[in-house]
Amino acid sequence: MKIAKPFFFPRYFYLQPVHILVIQTAFIGDAILASALLEALNEQEKVSSISLMVRKGNESLYAGHPFLKRLHVLDKSLPKFKQLSSIIKELRASEYDVVLNCQRFMTTGLITSRSKAAMKIGYDKNPMSWTFDHVIPHEIGDGRHEVDRLMDLLVPLFGKVHALPRLYPSKKDEDKAQWDGDYICMAPSSVWFTKQWPIERWVELIEATDVEKEVLMIGAPGDVEMCDEIIARCSRDRVVNLCGELSLLQSAVLMRGAVMSYVNDSAPLHLCSAMDAPVTAIFCSTIPEFGFGPLSKHSHIAETHHDLSCRPCGLHGKSACPEGHFKCAEIAIDSMVR
Repeated sequence: MKIAKPFFFPRYFYLQPVHILVIQTAFIGDAILASALLEALNEQEKVSSISLMVRKGNESLYAGHPFLKRLHVLDKSLPKFKQLSSIIKELRASEYDVVLNCQRFMTTGLITSRSKAAMKIGYDKNPMSWTFDHVIPHEIGDGRHEVDRLMDLLVPLFGKVHALPRLYPSKKDEDKAQWDGDYICMAPSSVWFTKQWPIERWVELIEATDVEKEVLMIGAPGDVEMCDEIIARCSRDRVVNLCGELSLLQSAVLMRGAVMSYVNDSAPLHLCSAMDAPVTAIFCSTIPEFGFGPLSKHSHIAETHHDLSCRPCGLHGKSACPEGHFKCAEIAIDSMVR
C-alpha cells in the first residue's frame, strides 16, 4: 500500500499555531476509535489545538476531554441542506489549518472540501476525495486494525506515528460507576441481529460464571427488556440490570473495573479498548480480520468453531441470518469463561 510521503508544513505554518479538525460523524464505535487520532495529535509539537466533529448523540463521549479546543456536533436529524450549510459556516469561521476526514461518505467529504482549511486529508473511498490535498488508501480486510488505518491519515503531516484510543471520564463519571466487590460486565445487545449473540447463549454464559462474582448487565434504555428476560431465565442470583442507568463514559468506567466484560462486536467492545478494560469480544457474522477487534492488553476473541463458507456475510450485521441457520453464533461457552 502506498502512502504519501510526510508533508513538510509550509513556512507560514511554523509562524502561527496549527489548528487541526478531526471529522468522525459515524456511529459510537467509530467515534471512540477516532480518539486515537486525538492522542497522536496531542504528542505533536506543531499542533497548537485539536477539535473534533461527531454526530449528535456521540458528543457525551468527549465531554470535558482535556485535548479538545472545540467539539462540533452534526445533527443528522435536520434537513440535509440546513445541517450542511450550518456546519460549513461554523467550520469556515473556525479557520482550521488542517482537516482530517475519517469517513468515506459524501456528506463529510463535502464538509471537508468546503471547510477552507489549508490542507485537507481523507480516504480514497470518499466520493469527494478529488478535492483533498492528500488521499489515503483505505482497505477493510487488509489485516490491520482500523486504528492503524486512522494513523495513515497523519502520515502526510508527521510520518508514521501510532496511538491507541482513550477516553477521559470525569470525576462524576468515576463516582457514579463505582461498584464494590468482584464483578463481571455483560453487554448483550447490538443494533444488528447477526452481531448479537442470542439470548439463550447469554443465559448459558451467566450460568457458567463464578457465582461469587456479580454479573452486571449494561446497555441503553432500550435494552432493559432484553436484559430483564435474560435475568428471568437465569437460575443464579446476583445478576443486576443496569441498562439505561449509566452514560457511555460511566459504562466505560464500570467495565474498566470488571474482572471481565463480555461484549458483541459493537460499541462496548471499543469502550473497553479505550479504557484498556479486560474484555472477551464475541464475533458472530462479522470477523476480527475486518480490523475492529479489541485492543485491551487483556483481551480475548470468541468465535464459532464451524468452518462456514457464508461467514462473514457482510461488513456490518444483518437483520436476519441470510442462510437461516445462524451457526456463526454457536460458540463454546467453556472457551469463554475466565
